[in-house]
Parts: sequence; structure tokens; C-alpha cells
Amino acid sequence: MNLEQKEIYNELVSKYEFNDRQKEEIKLGLKKKLNVRLYAKPEFNHQQMRAIRGGLKKGLDVSWYSKPEFNEEQMFQIMFGLEDKLNVIIFARYEFNVFQMAQIRVGLLNGLDVSSYLNPNIDWIEMRRIRLELESNK
Repeated sequence: MNLEQKEIYNELVSKYEFNDRQKEEIKLGLKKKLNVRLYAKPEFNHQQMRAIRGGLKKGLDVSWYSKPEFNEEQMFQIMFGLEDKLNVIIFARYEFNVFQMAQIRVGLLNGLDVSSYLNPNIDWIEMRRIRLELESNK
């Protein structure tokens, strides 16, 4: 790390109590010249930090998922949706678990109208059944 990156790192780690894994995610982001302030927050665990850092590395709009209410698996589903240029507003909701998000994302990726299973009260197995049925009728 250069001097500026070390200063940012020292400022952040002195301000918050990060564990070693969180500190490593901050270092990795600084080395890649990423805006680590978007994820160098104690409310994010190191896995959430990794998901946000991954999106930043890919130039994605991480504001869709850089919220502590999303776990790292949900964050990755939203990140994959952004990578695929999907309308993530449809499934980037805390009410959907990671498996539900995956079924919605795959449906969108396959050009399906996911409205028939866009309901957090439908479990992911039923969502999958509906998605597969829609795909077979396509």
C-alpha cells in the first residue's frame, strides 16, 4: 500500500473495532484503489465486505446491496443480477431469502415473467417448480 492508502487504513481501523478478516478486506480494497469507505463499517462482517468489494471491482452499483440487512449470500445474488444487467429492483428485497432471490434471478435471466412467484411467502422450492413450468411452456 502507498502512503495515502496506509493513512486511510489507519484512520479506519483506529475509528472502528474491526477483526482481522475485516481488516484484510479493507487492505485488499485499498490495494485495488477501491472506495473502501463504502464497506469499511463495523456493521458489515468480512463476507459482506467481500461481496461489496467484489461489486466495486466489477464497477457495479453496490448501493443496491451494501446494506447490513442483506447477508453476504443475498448480496452475491444481487451482484450476479447486476452483472447480468437484470432489473434487480424486482428481487433486491430483504424479505426474499437467498434461495428465493436465486429463483427470481434465474427466471429473469431466462426472460420469464416472474410475477407469478414474486412473493416472499412462496418458498424457494415452489418458486423453482413454477419457474421450471414457465420455462417448459416457453
